[in-house]
Amino acid sequence: MYESPIYLDYNATTPIDRRVRDCMMPYIFGAFGNPASNHIFGREAAAAVEQARHHVARLVNAQPSEIFFTGSATESINLALKGLTHSRQTGGQTIVATMAEHKAVLEVCRQLEEQLNVTYVPVNRPGNIDLRELARRVPLRRTLLVSLMAANNEIGTLYPIREAAEIAHRSGALFFTDATQAVGKIPVDVRADNVDLMAFSAHKLYGPKGVGALFVCGGRSKIALRPLIAGGGQEQGLRGGTLNVAGIVGFGEACRIAKEVMHDEAARLSRLRNLLEERLLPLSNVSVNGDVRRRLPNTTNLCFHGVDATNLIREIGDVAVSTRSACSSQSGTPSHVLKAIGLCDRCACASIRFSLGRFTTEEEIEETARRITAAAVPRLHACRSH
Repeated sequence: MYESPIYLDYNATTPIDRRVRDCMMPYIFGAFGNPASNHIFGREAAAAVEQARHHVARLVNAQPSEIFFTGSATESINLALKGLTHSRQTGGQTIVATMAEHKAVLEVCRQLEEQLNVTYVPVNRPGNIDLRELARRVPLRRTLLVSLMAANNEIGTLYPIREAAEIAHRSGALFFTDATQAVGKIPVDVRADNVDLMAFSAHKLYGPKGVGALFVCGGRSKIALRPLIAGGGQEQGLRGGTLNVAGIVGFGEACRIAKEVMHDEAARLSRLRNLLEERLLPLSNVSVNGDVRRRLPNTTNLCFHGVDATNLIREIGDVAVSTRSACSSQSGTPSHVLKAIGLCDRCACASIRFSLGRFTTEEEIEETARRITAAAVPRLHACRSH
C-alpha cells in the first residue's frame, strides 16, 4: 500500500531543490549585507546578486544588464504592461493578447482598458492561435504591444512566440511573453525568438517563492518603462526596494541547475507523462485537453467526461493535482483556459491538470493511475450507460 503523499502540481509551484537551499543559506544567516551599501558587507551581497543575474541571463540567452529582479512573475507582468503603457502616449493605441493568457496578464489588460484599446485573440481547440488571425488583429503603427505566453500553464500548449514577435515587429509594436511555465522546462532563447519583454519566476523552476525577473531587451535605456515601485534606485531605477539577496541567489542557482539538466529532465518527464496517459486514456470517456503535439513535457490536462473533477480529486487521497491554475482555484468558476478552447462548463469542471516534476517517480505515476482508475471507472461507466 502506497502511503506517501504524491505531488503532481508542479505547474503551481515547485519544491526548492536542495542545492538551491544550500546556496541560499549563507545569505540568510551570515552574509546579510545590503547590496546597495558601499562597504565589504554590501559588496559581498552585491557580488552574489550579480553572479545570480548572470546565471538567470544565461538560461534565456540574455545579457545580465537585461535582467531585472522583481518579487514575482506577476509583478514582472505588471511592470512590463503597465510600465510600458504609462511611459508612452497611448491615445488610440492597442494591446493585443490571447484569451488563454494567464490571469495575471488578463487582469492587467482589463485595467489598462481604461487607457487604451485591448484586443483579445481567440484560441482554437488545441489551445493554440491562428497566426493569420493574430496578424489581422494587430493594427499597423497603432499597436503598442502584442502579448503571447510561451506555454500555457493549464494545458501545456506551446505557442509560436517567434512568429508572433515577427508579426508584432512588422506592425511597429513590441512583443511580450509570459514565459513563467516555459523557462527551466524547455529551451527559451530571447534572441532567437526576438522577444522584447519577458516575465518569469524562480518558484516554477525549483527556486524560492517571492522572486521573479523581467527581461528587457537592450535594458532600460532601449525600452522605456515607468517603475511601479519608486524608491532608492535599485535595479537601474526600475524597481525600488532592498533586494532579496538570498532569494535572488537561489533563483540564480535554480537557473544554473535547470540549464544543466533540462534536456534529460524533459525526456524523463515526457516519458512519465506519456505513461500516465497510457494508463488513463483507454478508460471510456477520457480525453486530453490541448495540443498533444506541441506541449510542455511535464503537463497533461485530462477530461473525465461526466465526472465532477473536484469530487474525483477528493476520492484519490493525498495526490496533489488541480482543476485549474493555482491563481484561479478559489474562484468557483470553470477554467477560463478550458472555456477558451471550447469546452462546455460541464467538461471544464470534469478536467484535471497533472503536472510532473524533478522529483516525480514512475511508482508515483502508477499509483496515481491506479487510484484514479478505481475512483473514476464506476462514474465513467455510469455516464456511458446514460
